[in-house]
Amino acid sequence: MSQEDITLTAGDAEVTLQPGNGGRVGGLRVGGVQLLRQGERFGCFPMVPWCGRIRDGRFRDGADVHQMPLNSPPHAIHGTARDGAWNIARTTTDEAVLTYDLVEPWPYPGRITQIAALTPDALTLTMSVETYDSSFPAQIGWHPWFNRTLDGGEPVRLDFTAAWQEERGDDHLPTGNRLDPKPGPWDDCFGMPDGVDVTLTWPGQLELKVASREEWVVVYDEQEAAVCVEPQTGPPNGLNTLPRLVTPLEPLEASTTWSWRRL
Repeated sequence: MSQEDITLTAGDAEVTLQPGNGGRVGGLRVGGVQLLRQGERFGCFPMVPWCGRIRDGRFRDGADVHQMPLNSPPHAIHGTARDGAWNIARTTTDEAVLTYDLVEPWPYPGRITQIAALTPDALTLTMSVETYDSSFPAQIGWHPWFNRTLDGGEPVRLDFTAAWQEERGDDHLPTGNRLDPKPGPWDDCFGMPDGVDVTLTWPGQLELKVASREEWVVVYDEQEAAVCVEPQTGPPNGLNTLPRLVTPLEPLEASTTWSWRRL
């Protein structure tokens, strides 16, 4: 099928998917109000087959060292799938299935499947990485840009309780030390062993929860226009420090749910 945008609707919620622009969620409207920052690079893009930065763009798999393009010098950032066009496998009024076949510069064949399922008060995104050939390390995550303000209202508040914060080195990568969580602003990775649970509140307007069974989340709120709450299957540089192996028998799968209510 072609890569035209897909619109999902449920109740007064409307989601736009952009298969041709990296398989991203281009927009989420609730009652006509746009929650995601608009623009080609924004919305919410899938981070796969890795999340955040890889140190110097290099990762090791057994004896092999692989070099990824340095798209955030001196590092490689946010995977390769957001740079490609995804295929539409199936779509209904409130659900769509997109696929993406891994190609160069990623050194291993594999397929990514992303399912977007909308209800009147929640959006669930599920992603899997499968291989029919050699095993390889991978990560899955999502990078939403939530608007800091909605229709000129008060700025969003972020509420979460993390077990730890990854100490961030001068190179923006975790040092391996875990700290007690510090106040923001953040461009930091937090650990939530019971699962990601972050609440965004636009006072008097909307409350939205970002949840995932995964235990890692990057919170980025250093930009004026938007805040990012990024659930992922491991920390930045995780292909090197905490790799999750995709095998022909065992795909890597993760999901995140955004649920909201009016205030």
